[in-house]
Amino acid sequence: MTRTMQDERFTKAWQRDAEALSHNELADPHALLGAHPDGDGGTVVRAWRPGASHVVVKVAGGMDYGCELVHDAGVWAAHLDGVKPSPPYEVETRYPDGVRATGPDAYAFPPTVGDLDLHLAGEGRHEEIYEHLGGHLREVEGVAGTAFAVWAPSAKAVAVVGDFNAWDGRLHPMRSLGSSGIWELFLPGVGEGALYKFELRTQGGALRVKTDPYAQQVEISPKTAAIVTRSGHEWNDAEWVKDRGDQLQHERPISVYEVHLGSWRRDPDDPARLLNYTELADQLAEYATDMGFTHVELLPVMAHPFTGSWGYQVTGYFAPDPRLGTPDDLKAFVDRMHEHGVGVLLDWVPAHFPRDDWALARFDGTALYEHDDPRRGAHPEWGTLVFNFGRNEVRNFLLASGLFWCRDFHADGLRVDAVASMLYLDYSRKAGEWIPNEFGGREDLEAVEFLKELNTVLHAREPGVISAAEESTAWPGVSRPTYVGGLGFGFKWNMGWMHDTLDYFAHDPIHRRYHHHELTFSLMYAFSENFILPLSHDEVVHGKGTIYSRMPGDHWQKLANVRALYAYQWAHPGKQLLFMGQEFAQPEEWNAERSLDWHVLDERDESGAPTYGGVQALVRDLNFAYREEPALWQRDSDPEGFAWIEANDAENSVVAFMRTARDGRALVCVMNLTPIPRESYRVGLPHGGRWREVINTDAQQYGGSGVGNMGGVAAEELPWHGQQHSAAMTLPPLGVLWFAPEG
Repeated sequence: MTRTMQDERFTKAWQRDAEALSHNELADPHALLGAHPDGDGGTVVRAWRPGASHVVVKVAGGMDYGCELVHDAGVWAAHLDGVKPSPPYEVETRYPDGVRATGPDAYAFPPTVGDLDLHLAGEGRHEEIYEHLGGHLREVEGVAGTAFAVWAPSAKAVAVVGDFNAWDGRLHPMRSLGSSGIWELFLPGVGEGALYKFELRTQGGALRVKTDPYAQQVEISPKTAAIVTRSGHEWNDAEWVKDRGDQLQHERPISVYEVHLGSWRRDPDDPARLLNYTELADQLAEYATDMGFTHVELLPVMAHPFTGSWGYQVTGYFAPDPRLGTPDDLKAFVDRMHEHGVGVLLDWVPAHFPRDDWALARFDGTALYEHDDPRRGAHPEWGTLVFNFGRNEVRNFLLASGLFWCRDFHADGLRVDAVASMLYLDYSRKAGEWIPNEFGGREDLEAVEFLKELNTVLHAREPGVISAAEESTAWPGVSRPTYVGGLGFGFKWNMGWMHDTLDYFAHDPIHRRYHHHELTFSLMYAFSENFILPLSHDEVVHGKGTIYSRMPGDHWQKLANVRALYAYQWAHPGKQLLFMGQEFAQPEEWNAERSLDWHVLDERDESGAPTYGGVQALVRDLNFAYREEPALWQRDSDPEGFAWIEANDAENSVVAFMRTARDGRALVCVMNLTPIPRESYRVGLPHGGRWREVINTDAQQYGGSGVGNMGGVAAEELPWHGQQHSAAMTLPPLGVLWFAPEG
């Protein structure tokens, strides 16, 4: 028996480690494998090559050392007498089928995750952890490859599997980095485009194959592997990003077009084919610019296997939806939007995640990302799992994800989905199905602290970005700074306004007099938050119909009501949001599996006037008029910028109010929400002179009847409605008028 065989076979410590390695249960394979001092001034190199027939260590300088099999599972060893510890070397491997491979040894390299990274990750404060966990192309000690790292603290052992090792979990066991729970391994020669996953052995001995939680590119479903990727995109929006950081978002015009990319438009020659990010960038940038929207908001573009969730069951918190293209394609999409002067907001989902066994659920065999107790960790309404916001590493994962989309993809903000479900422990739960907090209350204190931290860090690190909460309760201070006790969001969706307004407009005009204050009630709280007024995707699905279909009356009246609703929305304090298709009053409920009904824009009435196209023309004009009138956006959060002129004419269903800019310039909105034209209806105005009719929703170019005021009215010195001047106006049927002073 040779010296190598004697030394290695009968050293109990190495034999024990080799046995654990053979069963994929060795937490520190680097302690066994690689180059180590042999105690006699030389070096022993151990290589892990299961199934090999011949292994040679090739030391830099030309020396070759034949290895001997020291453990039948595939541990080979060679003594390099007189060779200094840790020499540069490669391993040549031959297999019985004649295959031969030569390359650097994965177990010859130091850890690629540093001590500071481990410390910050453990405290939940590593804002760029996505650059260290996952799979990243690296050059280590002059050797190119990919550094893999994953957080799996309860795993007994972890291995990297991929197309580079035939998905064989025996071949590349990872090294545990101690109490951090992070495992890492640098694989030389693994390059861009490689497919990979992590194979985890649980404490109970079960094997779980998981997709990388930090993957930045993934395969198209139903395939689930992560892809080693590198960005080659060169950004062209430096000026845009700088200007964004110099602006106060609350005091600028914001009109958002909410879009589901998979169903906005599809290939007209093949309706089943999704347009990719590149095609969508060209078309959507042009359309949003033409329509005057300041932003598009994308339903989640993060990777999600179930298209029926519209992106709200996310499995890839750092990877864009691969059905539409590569990460660089999405970056080019954002760049193109910015080039056209359109901001990009992304829906983001930290409230819950799906149960897919290959994704986050029970990642290392334990409830790692979720709570173990289903009263905290399972969402009864959506059948999903709830993040454990009390765990540092989980908060870090989500915080880094939010920052990632704003940093790496230059997103202009995040709309955080289902915030109410995060704030309340009893959300969608019956008595006995939830656990009170430490004070006996129903508030999820850990989720509250996470949201505060998210908003504080996001706004500090990425100046000018928007954070908006979809929050449907009366939780106080959602869009107030954290230093005054708020959650720190920039904006909150005004769900109360949305429900009250849609309920009001659904009433037949003859009954609206009895529901008048459903329309005016929103001004009781309009300045309690920084509001966005949403008519979102949730209002046009699941049997709710569409904005058009909810309106009473015949076809003409339905369209007139829609036009009146939009003019009211754009004039009301708050920013605007409209879901795609509603800008032309799409009559059919949204279907995420097909394109919008663009063909309805060709419809004309008996006189040749546009119908649905008229609504589209109105929304376009509303957007541009809105931008030009600071009164409509400059003081959205200031009650001094709003005044009622007529709030109580329930009998005639007439409402009039005034918005005022900082310089005193006013815009007056007058609404007649019955189908009866009203002649000589006197409305108070703040000063004399001629007032131009900026918008008339009954104009013929919008499909209306053409009733109006010949372009404007002259204010008389006749006090009315508490104003010093007034004008007799003609109010069109189911119409809204905007007036602004000329000059």
